[in-house]
Amino acid sequence: MIRAAEIKDVEQLLCIYEKAKGFMRQAGNLTQWTGNYPSRELLLSDIEKGQLFCEESEDGAIVFCFVLASGEDPTYGYIEGSWLSDEPYGTIHRIAKDGSHPMSRGVVSRCVAFALERYSHLRVDTHADNLPMQRAVEREGFRHCGTIYLSDGSPRMAYEFITD
Repeated sequence: MIRAAEIKDVEQLLCIYEKAKGFMRQAGNLTQWTGNYPSRELLLSDIEKGQLFCEESEDGAIVFCFVLASGEDPTYGYIEGSWLSDEPYGTIHRIAKDGSHPMSRGVVSRCVAFALERYSHLRVDTHADNLPMQRAVEREGFRHCGTIYLSDGSPRMAYEFITD
């Protein structure tokens, strides 16, 4: 069951993000989500905005989490390439899973299905070294549109999905 994350979930979510960072490092992605990113403060802000979601198993464990934000994302204002549409969109950020849970497979599919219940137009970006995420979003039907840049100048591969 995917639900809005709550303040009581923060410790478990921080653990999931640490596991996700470990997975990234093992997969050769050494520079995405470094230091204390995402921070406790960022998670609390996302919870307050109602844009941090998680899937809880029947036994109460959080299996994965992600941000689903509405409105224009400032980092998507400039793209080297071309977006498929200028229509309003939802943005998926920071998908992370607890890879040890039996329900950890297929989380991107479940995240996208949840997002598509709310938006017919989605965007997502990822680091060039995050090959597992690139494959996952492409498998879900996202199209690579070009490169966007974070506020610190770091490039990210930008993807878009529009329902027919």
